[in-house]
Amino acid sequence: PYGVPVTTWVLEHDVFSDGDEALSAAVQSAGARVLAWKDDWWITGRWPKLLGERVVFHGSLANADRIARELPWSPGAFCSTSRFECSAWWPSLAARLVSPTRVITTVAALVSDGPPPEFGDRVFVRPDSPLKPFSGRVLGRGDITLASLDHGYYYDDEALPIVVTPAVTIGSEWRFVVVADRVVAGSAYTADGRSAGSAVSTTSPAWRYAAEVVAEVIPPDPVFIVDVCEVGGEVRVLEMNPFSGADLYGCDRQAVVDAVQDLLD
Repeated sequence: PYGVPVTTWVLEHDVFSDGDEALSAAVQSAGARVLAWKDDWWITGRWPKLLGERVVFHGSLANADRIARELPWSPGAFCSTSRFECSAWWPSLAARLVSPTRVITTVAALVSDGPPPEFGDRVFVRPDSPLKPFSGRVLGRGDITLASLDHGYYYDDEALPIVVTPAVTIGSEWRFVVVADRVVAGSAYTADGRSAGSAVSTTSPAWRYAAEVVAEVIPPDPVFIVDVCEVGGEVRVLEMNPFSGADLYGCDRQAVVDAVQDLLD
């Protein structure tokens, strides 16, 4: 329509398994434009200005974070990184989390002191940051070392904040896309191998649960991701992630794009 700014989706095609081709097709079907991201832009400083346009990035989490902080695109990347730190949002959903017991500490403190005795012999450890300088993992109490937490490989700061919980057995997992306080698409997925499952029905227990979560939480971004999972026969909150750096798995791309377009309009 006359007077409505053009929307350009900047896609980093080599990040996700399908090359974001399904998302690209949905963007073009919605009448928006697709532009391929180039890492060389960081070196040359010659990224497209896209002045007067709405710009949405989707690709690697590292680029999403940097775009949100450094580029003048609007909105640019839906990646308000600090708001996705576990310490920022876990307190508001404490009763819905996978584990009712958790502590926030540092790599150095965990290696030195070990986890709380009441956590048992096996614990789950992950970075507080959504940028995940190391991947979350289950470790035996006697196996917690700097090396087992990838220190020196992906980060050097022993004071890196981390979250520790008792190890919990997780069943099925689902990812949901939230736009303007509303769940608009969902997909089952398998974390090991990052493989997509089928799209989720709006009437499924997982979708209904995700909608309840969204109604309770302060949105960290206008568009974001909520992951839920099955634990002991119940659906629980696993994590929240920035949209612009998240795999969409089997989510309905057209539903996502149309909702984002409506939000920007």
